[in-house]
Amino acid sequence: MAVDTFHSTKEFLAELLRRVGDGRIQLPDFQRGWVWSQSGIASLLASISQGYPVGTLMFLGAGGETRFRQRPVEGVSEAEKKAESLILDGQQRMTSLYQALCLDEPVRTTDERKRKVSGWFYLDIEAAVDPAVDRGQAIRFLPKDKVVRNFRKEVVVDCSTPEKEYAAGLFPLTQVMDASDWADGFREHHDYAKPKLELWKRFDKDVVDRFEKYQFPIIELDKATPREAVCQVFEKVNTGGEPLTVFELLTATFAADEFELRTDWAKRHQAWSGNPMYRALWDVRDTDFLQIVTLLATQARHHRWIADGRDPDKAPRIGCRRTEMLRLSLEDYLEWADKAVDALLTASEFLYGQCVYDTRFLPYGTQIIPLAAVFATLGEEAKTHTARTAISRWFWCGILGEMYGGSTESRFARDLPEVVAWAKGGDTPPRTVDEAQFSAGRLDTLRTRNSAAYKGIYALLLQRNVTDLRSGESIKDNTYFDHAVDIHHIFPQKWCADQGLDKERYDSVVNKTPLSAKTNRHISSHAPSKYLGKLESVAKIDAREMDSYLERHLIGSAHLRADDFDAFHAARSELLLQLVSKAMGKPVTPAEE
Repeated sequence: MAVDTFHSTKEFLAELLRRVGDGRIQLPDFQRGWVWSQSGIASLLASISQGYPVGTLMFLGAGGETRFRQRPVEGVSEAEKKAESLILDGQQRMTSLYQALCLDEPVRTTDERKRKVSGWFYLDIEAAVDPAVDRGQAIRFLPKDKVVRNFRKEVVVDCSTPEKEYAAGLFPLTQVMDASDWADGFREHHDYAKPKLELWKRFDKDVVDRFEKYQFPIIELDKATPREAVCQVFEKVNTGGEPLTVFELLTATFAADEFELRTDWAKRHQAWSGNPMYRALWDVRDTDFLQIVTLLATQARHHRWIADGRDPDKAPRIGCRRTEMLRLSLEDYLEWADKAVDALLTASEFLYGQCVYDTRFLPYGTQIIPLAAVFATLGEEAKTHTARTAISRWFWCGILGEMYGGSTESRFARDLPEVVAWAKGGDTPPRTVDEAQFSAGRLDTLRTRNSAAYKGIYALLLQRNVTDLRSGESIKDNTYFDHAVDIHHIFPQKWCADQGLDKERYDSVVNKTPLSAKTNRHISSHAPSKYLGKLESVAKIDAREMDSYLERHLIGSAHLRADDFDAFHAARSELLLQLVSKAMGKPVTPAEE
């Protein structure tokens, strides 16, 4: 037999609006604000006034195990009753209808130019019953004082009192759900003249009656629907809006227990945000942080299962996919959030030791997530030589093997236990280390910072404590203090182009090295044999000293002084491959393979 997870029904608009007004229908707090424009509201009202379908509403039964903080629909001052249903799809429509039909104050919306406007929605009675007039043209939006003026400030329409509404033949839509008193006033104002009585009779039948009898189709999810299912359904039906993040959903969920996740994250984020010591962490987002916490929480759950002697094959999975993050409890978050912050700071210190100083040259921002989880798990044990060596090798295999370029959550889940075990002295390397390969032919294809391996080689050169060719200063220190250091061409581009060299070779990382902006300006488009002499003169050093600078950059000075690009390229390629091999702890793959 099928298990019902939802049911469908129909409900009168009037009853829906009553439930919105007293709070029986509310919004889950992850819903964003009401944003509909004046024209959008007018179009919705016109459709309902003709009995046309305007879509299905989707609700979630309130009071289940998956609790979200709730808030009334915008315009409802205070919920008098407990929420029975939460709007998943239909927020904009229900809010628009409540504001236009039930709120005894001007509707605050925007016009076609996105300007803020306030006013009231009216129906032109005669236009509404004229079959030759488009119903949308019968909808009128009057300013908040209900007086329309022309550009000379002359009054064109005045509906500031009911009597003036009767005279103008404009019906206020705030009266549509109980129009009898307004109708009596309209008839009396016109002395019960037969043409006006007939006009109202047609309007009442063709328009007012449609609002009173209008029914919305409704799908309501059972209150037992799990959080991840609610998220999935919400995003399926809200295709026009921004994707709902896990952070927003958990914020609404934790708020049901009076915990402000957004405020807590903002405080934790201050531990590194804006601090130049932790520039490599500046792009860490709220969802990244939750992934670290989820990895740690699921790992703890997995270990408890094993410790209890239960079947390891059925142990809860370690991971941080969306569904696993959505199952994160407030208790889990509070248990691991502090450790995640400390681990991120430790990860930043590790990155500093690897000469990765800021987000611009961070090979993979995503790799910070398992890196932090590894440090949180190991604690003090991460400081041992064995652990640091293992973590470093895994780190560089991930970068130079370009292992974090695709879907990463499954790799995070594998890396955390495997790197921890290896760092503790285990014999089996993580699969990321085993699978990582660097082909010798890859060097000539690394041309921009879009590649993690490109940025990785830059950091490996910094680890050699390379010096600037003009000043002799440590490039590493200049980079850390955010001076104008970047990776520049050794054989200048223009010179190479003038010699007819292959751009794919001279524009690759083989022909680039860290240099200051001032040094690069001295190099300009000169041949190496010329700019070396110029730099020696500026720095007041001899050729021997310059050669020692070049050696740290893995540059053969003889090849530069002879302007021999091919010999330079071959020699430096070999030296860079040795650098890569040492970092990965394994030989590079020959280009032909």
